[in-house]
Amino acid sequence: MDPKKTTLHYQLPSKNCWTHVVTQPKTNFVYSAQFNAGRFHNGFSNKPQGFTWSLLKWILSRKHASWAVDREQIFARQQALVHEIPQARPNADLNDWKVWFIGHATVLIQIGPFNFLTDPVWAEYAGPKQGFGPRRMCPAGLALEQLPQIHAVLLSHNHYDHMDLATLTWLQKKFAMPIYTGLGNRAYLPKSWNVIELDWWQVAECHGFEIVYTPAQHGSGRGLRDQNLALWGGFCIKLGSQYGFFAGDTAYANHFKEIHSRFGAPRFALLPIGAYEPRELMRYVHMNPQEAFRAHQDLHAQRSIAIHYRTFQLTDEAQDAPERALDDAMKHSSKLMNPFYCIKEGHKLKV
Repeated sequence: MDPKKTTLHYQLPSKNCWTHVVTQPKTNFVYSAQFNAGRFHNGFSNKPQGFTWSLLKWILSRKHASWAVDREQIFARQQALVHEIPQARPNADLNDWKVWFIGHATVLIQIGPFNFLTDPVWAEYAGPKQGFGPRRMCPAGLALEQLPQIHAVLLSHNHYDHMDLATLTWLQKKFAMPIYTGLGNRAYLPKSWNVIELDWWQVAECHGFEIVYTPAQHGSGRGLRDQNLALWGGFCIKLGSQYGFFAGDTAYANHFKEIHSRFGAPRFALLPIGAYEPRELMRYVHMNPQEAFRAHQDLHAQRSIAIHYRTFQLTDEAQDAPERALDDAMKHSSKLMNPFYCIKEGHKLKV
């Protein structure tokens, strides 16, 4: 690819899906043990009574854009960097695994010749329309045009900073790949797309891999009438006895120990470390860095990579606070502990 001849998109205008705010989707699934009284529920601990009201009061009273950063300078500096970009690898060995951090919860996973993309978000705003919702504060580490052939998308849940219709539409036009996601999320996507819905612990086959949808402690919803009408979760990508783990969006709970009990230690784990303040509210839906480190230990991950920080200001902590807190947790751990990395957008780790 010649970048002088190709327009590179490091962000996209957010797609207008304002109807998601006011309508209730019509979901279509037969049964789930997680679904009761018209909603999905967490399997470990549910939010306390009054949580929604407390969350609303916080949203209405908080300062939404307190990160003291020069967005234009960050974009200019990031896009001026010259770094390696992923390549198509049709002859790569299946033991050759690479992980590229693109930003927020978007990660390119290369296993041999196959390429998986988690929660792809290139939108400028994490909201139902351009100009609404938290604004992107740093560009994606790769332009959309720099992606190799995508064989599947792993879509953890339907919150706007994870389910981005602008990006998914771009990818569908280019790659027409299948999308694996939780029960009920198909209702938000065009009917012509190949969407495979899964319940927790359900398995689907993809190019010889087992895609396992795993539990998470979180929630779902894109508007006023659809709270917890679709399932949320993470993914294991299994190849024989080895697997990679993408946690999606989650609070800390016992599911990390259960994943290890079922599948052993992952070759890599993608664990969220941001969007955790105020703690009295966020502890029910997001891990802080210390809890992410506990999850890393619970999984016995050979290595973990931090996600879900630095891109969108979703909560009250400073932009660099998650990375600093994780670094402190690692410093106070055993020197024999497996590594937990924070890597910059656009960079890769051979795993």
